[in-house]
Amino acid sequence: MVVKSLNLDVANREFLTLLGPSGSGKTTTLMMLAGFEDPTSGEIRLRGRSINGIPPYKRGVGMVFQNYSLFPHMTVAENLAFPLQARRIDKAEQTTRIRKALDMVKLDGFAERRPNQLSGGQQQRVALARALVFEPELVLMDEPLGALDKQLRDHMQIEIKHLHERLGVTVVYVTHDQSEALVMSDRIAIFNEGRIQQIAPPAEIYQNPQTDFVAQFIGENNRREGKVTAVDGELCQLALKGGAVVKASIPKPVGAGESRVLSVRPEMIVVGPDAQGLANCYESKVREIIYLGDHVRVLLPFDGVDDLSIKLTHRRAANIAVGGTVQFGWKAEDCRAL
Repeated sequence: MVVKSLNLDVANREFLTLLGPSGSGKTTTLMMLAGFEDPTSGEIRLRGRSINGIPPYKRGVGMVFQNYSLFPHMTVAENLAFPLQARRIDKAEQTTRIRKALDMVKLDGFAERRPNQLSGGQQQRVALARALVFEPELVLMDEPLGALDKQLRDHMQIEIKHLHERLGVTVVYVTHDQSEALVMSDRIAIFNEGRIQQIAPPAEIYQNPQTDFVAQFIGENNRREGKVTAVDGELCQLALKGGAVVKASIPKPVGAGESRVLSVRPEMIVVGPDAQGLANCYESKVREIIYLGDHVRVLLPFDGVDDLSIKLTHRRAANIAVGGTVQFGWKAEDCRAL
C-alpha cells in the first residue's frame, strides 16, 4: 500500500497503535520504521538522528511478528541470545539479560525448552522477550496477537500493556482490531487509503471522531446522511434524507447547505420518559429486540425504513416489547455531523 504525505511524531515511552483495515498503509509504515521498506521521500528520525538507509539490524529496533518467528531448532535461551550475539555482547552479560527478560515475561524456568514445547501464548512471550532483551530504543509489533484465540488474546493485551508501563519502552503497534487498540494504546492513528484520518488518545477517537470513516471504523455507529440547514456555534441542524431533523455537534466548521453524515453511538440513545425534553426526541415502534448477554439491542425504524440500533441494559429494556411504541432520543452533544 502506498503511504501518502505521512507526518508522524511518536513520543518517548509512548504506546502508539496504527489501526486500520487491510491495505490501509499501517504495516507499510511499520516496515519503513523497521528498515524493511525505504521511503521514496522524506526522513525517518530516531532520537533526533536520521536512520534512512541504515539496515534493520543496526537501527536498535526490536520487532515482534504475528507468527513469532522463533528459531525452532533453538531453545528459548538460545533464541533470546541470538540478538545479543549479533551485537557482540559478552557471555556473562547475555546470561544476565536472558534471565531478566524471561523473568519480565514470567517465563523463568523455560530457558531450555524449544518453541514446539510451548503454547501459543508462551511463544508470544518469548518473541516479546527477544525483542526486548537487547534493550532497544523502539519496539515495533506487527499484529502480534492475531494468531491467538480470543481469551488468550485478551489476556496478552493486558500483559503487554502492563509490561510497557513497567519498562517505559516506546512501542509502535499495528493491528486491525479496534478493541485491541482501545485497550492498549496511549494514542491511536487511524489509517485509511494510505493516510492518517485521525490521531488521538482512545477516548478522544471514540467519543469525538473527526471523520465519517473513523466513526464507522471504531465502535458501533448509527449513520444517516443529511444536509445542514442551520448553524449555531458548535451545533448545527441537520435535515436527514428521510425527513427527520436532528441537532448535532460539529467537529469542523460547516455552512448551511453542506452535506454531512450524522453519527450517533447506540449507547448514547435514551429510551422511555427520560427521552422527553432532549434536543432530539422521536417516537417509533420496536421492530426487534436482540439478547446479547450483558445487554440487549433494540432495533426500530428511524428516518425511513432503516433501523436505528440502540444499546440498553436489561433493566432499562425491561418494559420494552416488540411492536410497542417508544419514545427515544439523545442530546445534541452526543451525536456528530461529520
